[in-house]
Amino acid sequence: MIGNKALSPVELVDSCIARIEQVDPVLNAMVAVCYDRARNEARSAEKAVTRGDHLGRLHGLPLGVKDLNVTEGVRTTFGSELHVDFVPARDERIIADLRRAGAIVLGKTNTPEFGAGANTTNRVYGPTGNPFDPARICGGSSGGSAVALACGMVPIATGSDTGGSLRTPASFCGVASHRGTPGLVPSDRRVIGLTTYNVQGPMARNVPDAAFMLSVMASNLSCDPLAGPVESDAFARLPEVDLSQLRVAWSPDLGSVPVDNTI
Repeated sequence: MIGNKALSPVELVDSCIARIEQVDPVLNAMVAVCYDRARNEARSAEKAVTRGDHLGRLHGLPLGVKDLNVTEGVRTTFGSELHVDFVPARDERIIADLRRAGAIVLGKTNTPEFGAGANTTNRVYGPTGNPFDPARICGGSSGGSAVALACGMVPIATGSDTGGSLRTPASFCGVASHRGTPGLVPSDRRVIGLTTYNVQGPMARNVPDAAFMLSVMASNLSCDPLAGPVESDAFARLPEVDLSQLRVAWSPDLGSVPVDNTI
């Protein structure tokens, strides 16, 4: 819609900011914002459309960034008091790629300290509420991103997952996320102790949007030793799937986790 001038990047960014200001005082999903920079980038994005420039795949789309992703010029705390004053001088690779594709960062989304937990709360920013009932939890650790998506604050957001941090908040908040094979989304900040199972991934309001975002995030860059060959463009055009032909495995307890009888 942006490319064919049916939607203005400026109007879209302003609409998202208005939505954040309307609902986030209750939910606490967007914990550090950069509205002035976002509005400047939106104006530049609109001029690029008017000139007929080649547009990136995510041109003009507002982006929420999980507060574990290093983001140039925006306070990045990792949910920890140890980093409460940290303002990075550069973007980590994933954020740089998303911005290069045209995404416009609106701010950082809440996470538990260092992403450790299935509930999104920390001593820096406090808890993030569930979009359906703010008194309940939203899951974690990508809870701020999930809530921001569910409430229309942003159309796309980043997340990460070691033991469910993309999947749990997405399920709690009714949005889409994807935990891919380790290395599908290369990271230039891979922690050695988490090498084999920590991943970065897309979050959006629906599966096609998440897949479209993944088409920008996925690559085989050598910065990540787990990265390998990938046809990232394939994620931008998902094939039709006959759901009646799928075989789906489901485990109520993952083979080891006690489940409350009410659930």
